[in-house]
Amino acid sequence: MSEGPLELYRTTIAEEWIDYNGHMNVTWYLYAFDRGVDGLAARIGLTEEHRQETGGTIFAAEGHLTYQRELKLGDPIIVTLQLLGWDRKRIHTFWRMLHAEEGYLAATGEFLSLYVNLESRRTSDMPKNIQEALAEIAAEQEGLPWPAEAGRAVRFRRSRTS
Repeated sequence: MSEGPLELYRTTIAEEWIDYNGHMNVTWYLYAFDRGVDGLAARIGLTEEHRQETGGTIFAAEGHLTYQRELKLGDPIIVTLQLLGWDRKRIHTFWRMLHAEEGYLAATGEFLSLYVNLESRRTSDMPKNIQEALAEIAAEQEGLPWPAEAGRAVRFRRSRTS
């Protein structure tokens, strides 16, 4: 049975995150999702100690954000992770940003991360302990439905009159 997405980051929207439109600027959505990635890294053993000992870490390779509802100054948020897939070199993650009090979905982020050897700057196999930690998360989330926003691409169909 699925335990659901993992909560990996919580914060409150700060004044510097607000833009001239009076809502959270796009830059800070990515920042908040990246803080969630830090939480995932800590959970699976991708710590500073790991980087120093092995020279291995993760790099972002691809990403896609969707904006669902505005967030404003002082809004509390929760960032959650759903692990969509992984193999010995890649991690495919789906993130949700929720209003922590009202519960609405504010944004989603889908990312592909690569495990990289910092010396060679090339992909490398993740150590067994990290693969085991990912397998544990995958088992906890088994049965979660595929997110509707996952796998989306930006598409624009021009009208025939433009």
